[in-house]
Amino acid sequence: MHTFEVWAPIPQSVRVHVDGTEHDMSRSPDGWWHADVDAESGARYGFVLDDSPTVLPDPRSPRQPDGVHLPSQLHDLDPAGWTDTMWTGRQLAGSVVYELHVGTFTQDGTFDAAIEKLDHLVELGVGFVELMPVAAFNGAHNWGYDGVLWYAVHEEYGGPDGLQRFVDACHGRGLAVVLDVVYNHLGPSGNYLDRFGPYLADGANSWGRVINLSDKDSGEVRRFIIENALRWFREFHIDALRLDAVHALVDNSTTHLLEELSIEVHSLATHLRRPLTLIAESDLNDPKIITARAAGGYGLSAQWDDDVHHAIHAAVSSERQGYYGDFGSLQALAHTLTHGYFHGGTYSTFRGRNHGRPMDIRRIPADTMLAYTCTHDQVGNRATGDRPSEYLTPGQLAVKAALVLCSPYTPMLFMGEEWGARTPFQYFTSHPEPELGEATAQGRRREFAEHGWDTDDIPDPQDPATFLRSKLDWTEPQQPAHARLLDCYRRLITLRHSRADLTDPWLEHLKVEYDEDKRWIALIRGDLRIVFNLGPSRVTVPVGGVPLLWWEEPEVDETASAITLPGHSFAVLDAEPIRVCTSRR
Repeated sequence: MHTFEVWAPIPQSVRVHVDGTEHDMSRSPDGWWHADVDAESGARYGFVLDDSPTVLPDPRSPRQPDGVHLPSQLHDLDPAGWTDTMWTGRQLAGSVVYELHVGTFTQDGTFDAAIEKLDHLVELGVGFVELMPVAAFNGAHNWGYDGVLWYAVHEEYGGPDGLQRFVDACHGRGLAVVLDVVYNHLGPSGNYLDRFGPYLADGANSWGRVINLSDKDSGEVRRFIIENALRWFREFHIDALRLDAVHALVDNSTTHLLEELSIEVHSLATHLRRPLTLIAESDLNDPKIITARAAGGYGLSAQWDDDVHHAIHAAVSSERQGYYGDFGSLQALAHTLTHGYFHGGTYSTFRGRNHGRPMDIRRIPADTMLAYTCTHDQVGNRATGDRPSEYLTPGQLAVKAALVLCSPYTPMLFMGEEWGARTPFQYFTSHPEPELGEATAQGRRREFAEHGWDTDDIPDPQDPATFLRSKLDWTEPQQPAHARLLDCYRRLITLRHSRADLTDPWLEHLKVEYDEDKRWIALIRGDLRIVFNLGPSRVTVPVGGVPLLWWEEPEVDETASAITLPGHSFAVLDAEPIRVCTSRR
């Protein structure tokens, strides 16, 4: 006997359809419908609302083996599939995060294929593996942000059992798992939630109608989200959630959804006796998100920090278009590295207004911010999805890596950047509906045409080749040029793990010196000095120390008070002369 339940305050009648047979359901005053039905594990089921003949999937479907438009399937993870009983979790602070897209991380594009590459991540020194969204969406492949059945796992990747195997394999190697989840909108195809209840509110964001978080009957919608988050932690042993675009959550409640979620996750972590982490993606530059609840904040563990990315990328690449307009100078880079945000209540020319609030660097540690040289957004949302390796020198890539990995922030890498992957990461979709696919392609062309791009250069998201060319080429790391950059990443991460100065999270301890004209900048971190030459020509930097690690071998002044760096290079120096140099070319 199985109890079927669904929250559906809108329809006047609901029947549950189980393996071809319909059964009446009884309604509670709170809008929940219930029915006890004999059903085997694996039974197909769905709900029939009012007089409609259509069998709709369960909003909380545990599995969608036949796609998001067809009935759901009863499914429970096999308890014997877990071997991670000794896993006690991992703190985000002090770790390195690695973001990947399951469908393009390997040629097969599955969880099981990704497991085969986990040893590479262990050797690299990664602590957290972050998966782009895997909730069920319509079509075979896309970025995952068009999910419509948030409780189910996309079947093309391996479904819920595949995710279980992946998480278990990660834990067996000492890797924690971050799952990217989207609670700010639903995808355009396969969303039937508004037939059941008021899941959507008036108003829209960039991707569709907003979720009902504070209007009538929003309490059950909020529970729908919170229980989804807890399901990933509890049932799938996920260690952290990355909350997509929280600035698009419209919540006028006294207790914001993020704070409520923080409370619930903290309680579950206490029960499970392992750390559970919430990481926000936010465009607000508002430290309230990562401020402790006791100090009036929402209490999330961390957030992505785009300002650090923009400051590093613009300074190294000299790009100034769009939101890079306020960045590019070494002064902007130094300010961002030492203050967390560049825009902390200052004027943003891109937005045409003041933006953000300053972060109190004495109270908020920098390791609550994730810093990166690229992400799926910063690569894939370029017109052609080109990676920095397409337009920067290997030395510039190494400089960017060292700026992130030697910063006080929690570093995050995007799959393939560690060897300077030449494969693009483009925006791809596979909408089965021709009209939706064409609208997506036209919208993409129109968006970039407004910024001066030739529409002929913009890949068609619906073209299968766009997806296929975005897959990593795992033969590249064995090629000498790529292998050298990979070795640099490994040595930088090893040094970060071995030297406490590099994981000191307090920005007030960080000192930055720079010369705008000569294009050098130096980070002073305890006994370590990380010196960068962002220009193409040799430069002498008045900073001394014993070289520990470098991209191009530097020349040390006889007085040990200065160092000369080749163009597009960096060096890590130790102010303690008794230390032994352990670097190699």
